[in-house]
Amino acid sequence: MVKKKIVALSTYLSELAVQGIQEKKGEDIVRLDLRDIHTSVADYFIICSANSGTQVKAIADSVEKEVYKATKADPRHKEGFESADWIILDYFDVVVHIFKTEKRHFYGIEELWGDAESTNFKSA
Repeated sequence: MVKKKIVALSTYLSELAVQGIQEKKGEDIVRLDLRDIHTSVADYFIICSANSGTQVKAIADSVEKEVYKATKADPRHKEGFESADWIILDYFDVVVHIFKTEKRHFYGIEELWGDAESTNFKSA
């Protein structure tokens, strides 16, 4: 008998998002676990940095592709493709934030959710 690990859908989506980010060499990848923070709007925030607007868009496209390939789900909302300084992909319980490096430091999302458990991932 094979035992299978059951993973929450939001955790699985967060892992798919990280894979999409790694595929396009996103940097400083962080997953904030917001499930125990009762005022949070999602289960996870995935945050990463990119060196250019072109890379920000490429990462966003890669995340969408990875999630769609595995789940057939599109983001319920996406924003920021025009300027490509900060793109948000909202998958209900998982929100992906893709920043140009200088914008990430300016907005300091990690500091706003400092109570969240944080997991860092290496770039591919």
